[in-house]
Amino acid sequence: MGCSVIWSYWDLFGRDRITRMVLIDQAPTVNVLNGWTDEQKAEAGALFAAQALYDTAAALAGPDGVKPTEGLVNDLLFTKSYPRDKLGWVLAQNLEFPREYGARLLVDHCTQDWRDTIRTIDIPAVVVGGRASFFTPRSQEWVAQQMPGALVHIFAAEEGGGHFRLMENPAKFNRVLGEFLG
Repeated sequence: MGCSVIWSYWDLFGRDRITRMVLIDQAPTVNVLNGWTDEQKAEAGALFAAQALYDTAAALAGPDGVKPTEGLVNDLLFTKSYPRDKLGWVLAQNLEFPREYGARLLVDHCTQDWRDTIRTIDIPAVVVGGRASFFTPRSQEWVAQQMPGALVHIFAAEEGGGHFRLMENPAKFNRVLGEFLG
């Protein structure tokens, strides 16, 4: 959800204190708008119809909120090649945040639409996505195309191209960022 924080800062303060931007695997809007075509959904990276979002949030905030969290961590955030024994640590870190607040954050995060804000970014940027991420590579390409001169790097699935490529392939991830940041 870090890109939403960055886009919000940009929206509020512009280039104040920012000279470059690193955006890692975030859709410009996660909520599907009624009537969107499959191409529009892929371009936006949209995952949730409104009811599905609220149902997911209710499950996370409910008395059995650990189970849907386990499902997200085990089935959605990492490629199948990520060592399963390491997922317990990720889950434990996620569960440090109370489920009720996690559900609220998810709804707030997923109902934002950053497309207009992204189109105003005019500083050097790199967008990093993954072929095995739940956010489509097309959405990451779209984000990069909106910013003049932005670079885009899409990790292949076999390179740890899930949502957490920084954990699955830290050497390549650090190399990509190092090349951009100099």
